[in-house]
Amino acid sequence: MSVTFPLRPLAAGAALLLLAACSSPDPVAYGGLASSSYLKPNRETDARRLPFAYSSNPDWHRYSKVLIEPVAVYAGADNQLGDLSAEDRVELAGYMQSQFSAALANRFRLAAGPGPETLRIRITLTGVATNSAVISTFARLDLAGGLYNSVQAVRGHEGMMMGSVSYAVEIYDGGTDRLLEAFIAKQYPGAYNIGATFGSLAAARTGVDKGAEALAEHLE
Repeated sequence: MSVTFPLRPLAAGAALLLLAACSSPDPVAYGGLASSSYLKPNRETDARRLPFAYSSNPDWHRYSKVLIEPVAVYAGADNQLGDLSAEDRVELAGYMQSQFSAALANRFRLAAGPGPETLRIRITLTGVATNSAVISTFARLDLAGGLYNSVQAVRGHEGMMMGSVSYAVEIYDGGTDRLLEAFIAKQYPGAYNIGATFGSLAAARTGVDKGAEALAEHLE
């Protein structure tokens, strides 16, 4: 009697493990930003999510208001927006505007213009990796993908075939126009966040949510 093995599931699992190496690209120190000459590689423990940063070590408690400029879409040749449509770029930038504004409104009064005791914040969408249709969801349910994502979840790293969002944050003193802090960020959902695998931009939006919360906490 011949014995057959379930080769298709094994092959699918092996293929997913090979694809795991193809995580979304890491951000670069985008040369078209106003703060690009200030940005340096981040050597701290949060470097995976904030690979480039600059800080003048400001006292955030000096500021009670915030002016958030309209979120820009980075047009430099080194952008990482890939083939994301113009409509999706505008939609995601608008989503960033609303989420960052809502998060910072819990800490600051929203200002209509620059002035004393005011932070002026410029946010620029620089990169997006969309979810891979079907595969990103299957990778959380398949045995091989589940094992990989278990490790990634513990490490706080990206899940297999899941999207992400990259952006720049530049923070200025609203009275003097001095650059106080700038950083490049990459945000993505938890490796086992199945809900963030449905829809091509679901992971990017989840990353925006996390980024807005992180900035609000940082400025406390």
